[in-house]
Amino acid sequence: MKEQKECYSKWFVLTAAVFVTCLITANIIAVKLVGMAGLVFPAALVIFPVSYIIGDVLTEVYGYRKARQVIWLGFLCNLIAVAAIWTGGLLPAAAFWDGQAAYNRILGYTPRLLGASFIAYLIGEFSNAFVMAKMKIATRGRWLWTRTIASTLAGQGLDSAIFITLAFAGAIPIDGMISAVITQWLMKSAYEAAATPLTYLAVNFLKQQEKSDVSDRPL
Repeated sequence: MKEQKECYSKWFVLTAAVFVTCLITANIIAVKLVGMAGLVFPAALVIFPVSYIIGDVLTEVYGYRKARQVIWLGFLCNLIAVAAIWTGGLLPAAAFWDGQAAYNRILGYTPRLLGASFIAYLIGEFSNAFVMAKMKIATRGRWLWTRTIASTLAGQGLDSAIFITLAFAGAIPIDGMISAVITQWLMKSAYEAAATPLTYLAVNFLKQQEKSDVSDRPL
């Protein structure tokens, strides 16, 4: 029997595209440190938690398997973006262009930061999707808000802890690392909790459009 090709709807493609865009944008703007209300955090905080929100939507509507595909797609696209930015930095600058130092300062990722970012992304996103899918089975599809918040606490907690530890161990004191992990974890989690109404709107809209409400058994 000829194997049937898997088809992806326009809504799935659009959701996946927004996920990848949020991820790549976050990595580019993360170099800027923001100071507000006595807290210091990377500018990526304004957009990176959106990738977790979209990850929740993907898992809730399309299931863990398709969410996993999008997570790997995001990893690949981010890898391509980083390779292109790195190559651009190596190319000889025009004689009249004086922006090379600024280019290197903003876009010149260090291997350690890149490795920490990639590892934290994969573990955090997969944990988020896995907890979301498992809890959907446990709650029999009810109480969406419990799943989005619990999965974010797990995913963002691991993401923050892994990234800060791998990127800055030995460079900043342990108490400073712990403070940075907790601050980022709580701020990102609060971000998604505040966005819960929007998550409900997106999930309900996509379920109506797709006529889909996947519950993964087994994972």
